[in-house]
Amino acid sequence: MGKVTGFLEIDRHTPKYQPASDRIRHFKEFTLPLEDGEVVKQAARCMDCGIPFCHGPTGCPVNNQIPDWNDLIYNGDWESAIRNLHSTNNFPEITGRICPAPCEEACTLNLEDIPVAIKTVEQAIADKAYASGFVTPQPPVSKTGKKVAVIGSGPAGMAAAQQLGRAGHKVDVFERESRIGGLMRYGIPDFKMEKHYIDARAKQMEGEGVTFHTGVNIGVDKPVSELLAEFDAVLYCGGSEKPRDADIPGEDLGGVHPAMNFLVQQNKRVAGENIASVAWNSEPILAGGKHVVVVGGGDTASDCVGTAFRQGAVRVTQLDIRPQPPEKEDKLSVWPYWATKMRTSSSQAEGAEREFQVATLEFIGENGMLTHVKCCEVDEARKPIAGSEFFIRADLAFIAIGFSGPAEAGVIDELGGSLKIDVDRRGGTSVHADDLDYRSTVDKFFAAGDARRGQSLVVWAIREGRQAARSIDEFLMGETTLPR
Repeated sequence: MGKVTGFLEIDRHTPKYQPASDRIRHFKEFTLPLEDGEVVKQAARCMDCGIPFCHGPTGCPVNNQIPDWNDLIYNGDWESAIRNLHSTNNFPEITGRICPAPCEEACTLNLEDIPVAIKTVEQAIADKAYASGFVTPQPPVSKTGKKVAVIGSGPAGMAAAQQLGRAGHKVDVFERESRIGGLMRYGIPDFKMEKHYIDARAKQMEGEGVTFHTGVNIGVDKPVSELLAEFDAVLYCGGSEKPRDADIPGEDLGGVHPAMNFLVQQNKRVAGENIASVAWNSEPILAGGKHVVVVGGGDTASDCVGTAFRQGAVRVTQLDIRPQPPEKEDKLSVWPYWATKMRTSSSQAEGAEREFQVATLEFIGENGMLTHVKCCEVDEARKPIAGSEFFIRADLAFIAIGFSGPAEAGVIDELGGSLKIDVDRRGGTSVHADDLDYRSTVDKFFAAGDARRGQSLVVWAIREGRQAARSIDEFLMGETTLPR
């Protein structure tokens, strides 16, 4: 449990950031990591609670054994710590960077607003493992002779592929884009996570026997039927990438874009790739010298804010239809669950103007190009307040209000009515498959990740990929030793 009195003696510390004036000049990560000695102190604060809410269903979706690896770090055993962490999480260097850390919200010390710095320790363990050479391929002792195809190389697809490869199956991953990683690579800006971490995992997985096929759009370049005929099982991890319909007049004006078109394009630019893509708008979108409005209040909207500043935007305004949340939550009514409270991302802290309880009524333009965004204040029921209309100057506007389901062109169109699609109360779609066996209504065809559960966190996608791999292994072999 680390140090018995550690939580009483040691203050919570998390990494500092480069100053905003410096970090907006580049697209690299800007977090200043803690020294090993300080990481050990932070691990020592863990109380080893009788009921560790941090890694139960309220905390960590992949059930990281957080008290265990905190204790290992406190005792200086970094190699055992990464082994323990890898037993539940295939990519801790990624979740340690981009996960919002529901584990810290569920930490018992969060009742006093001083949770253990779990995310910081997790990232430190993963980074130390790479630096120390602890991350190496783990090929299977023997092969099963079974073949599995994975469609999509996002976090769900990669996690499933690694698990299945280590179980001895021949695994082929098919990715539509030119490089693997899905929206981990193309949707998350490099200033939050540099992409060499994905490349390192791909190299490890290739050493374990996984084969990646990039530039192959299943259902377009290669029919799903061919995969079903060639492989013993097919896992669909296509993500949830269809933008939610905003239904705002003027969306067709020049300068108005879905958020992901902007983010994908910049990530390709940073990587030196051609911005043209089979899936994303290839018209150059640049914010330099412009007034930018971002519609939406989530992580994608925040990523647009940070990217716009780095491109040289003059002003960035973020519109959120929700009321401004309280600065502090009522712990006794919320803990250990994720609380709604005022949070400011590093991107928002770089100078964004945030408007709460504001609806976007219309995009207004001249000669086909955006010039202003018409807005109004709304009441708690999100109904417009008469006479509250106002205008914001805008040369660019990004719609970041979420995603409504997997792309229909390709896999879903080809399988048609044989693949049951669920529709939620907001009209979002997902492939019908439960979270016990992950089987769809098509024989040998499984689904996991955002394509199955709807848009969610990377850590949930990793969980789904791992669990789907276990189900597929059991389906193929009659039994399995893979963990849920």
